[in-house]
Amino acid sequence: MDLQLTNKTALITGSTAGIGLAIAQQLAAEGAHVIITGRTETRIQAATAAILAQTPTAQVHGVAVDFGRAAEVQHLLREVPTVDILVNNVGIFAPQDFADITDEDWMRFFEVNVMSGVRLSRQYFPLMLAQNWGRILFISSESGLQIPQEMIHYGTTKTAQLGVARGLAELTKGTNVTVNSVLPGPTASKGVEDFLQKLSAEGKSKEEAEHDFFQNARPSSLLQRFATPEEVANMVVYLASPLASATNGASVRVDGGVIRSIG
Repeated sequence: MDLQLTNKTALITGSTAGIGLAIAQQLAAEGAHVIITGRTETRIQAATAAILAQTPTAQVHGVAVDFGRAAEVQHLLREVPTVDILVNNVGIFAPQDFADITDEDWMRFFEVNVMSGVRLSRQYFPLMLAQNWGRILFISSESGLQIPQEMIHYGTTKTAQLGVARGLAELTKGTNVTVNSVLPGPTASKGVEDFLQKLSAEGKSKEEAEHDFFQNARPSSLLQRFATPEEVANMVVYLASPLASATNGASVRVDGGVIRSIG
């Protein structure tokens, strides 16, 4: 299927690994001009090489940026003044007891997970409205609807993303601009791989650790395994395309059935 993305310019934040890299790879394969971001030039170079290995004709370049620093986000906006597609994917997470989450931790999570998308959307959204076409996607999480007890600060930021996305969508009425959220469930990202390797070092195999996770931490999952980044990217790239023109203001789940509600 031709997703009609040839020559569209797409910025994907946090795109040197995991879901972000998978999104960048698929957008590049569809002919989009892809801009990736990571915290270091080394990571950007490695991700660029991975994209070109898959799609040798890909148009791709990267900008190093720490989304926890507003000044670095402003540098990115100067380097990339306009885009057709914005994928707000960058995010941080860490299991932590609620009583141990400091004010500084709360603000750091909010700065990276929420304000990064706010700052980028503030520049690109009016330009999309002016050209009467654009796509903004927030990569939220099923944790935004079912706040995990082991990382309440993370889940709260994911809920906030849903609010920002829906609010922006309200401002698109009658235009060809859409704003949507995608809610992945447990996904085999780099962080999850590190988590499973840690458990493996403690005597459990990766298979045992994954089985235990879904039995105890996410028992409502229908998939009963970690989704792949590519499975999440499939949905994101479709929503970024002109073919998804009737989907707007939505929170689209790629959660493996973790969320039990039908609303």
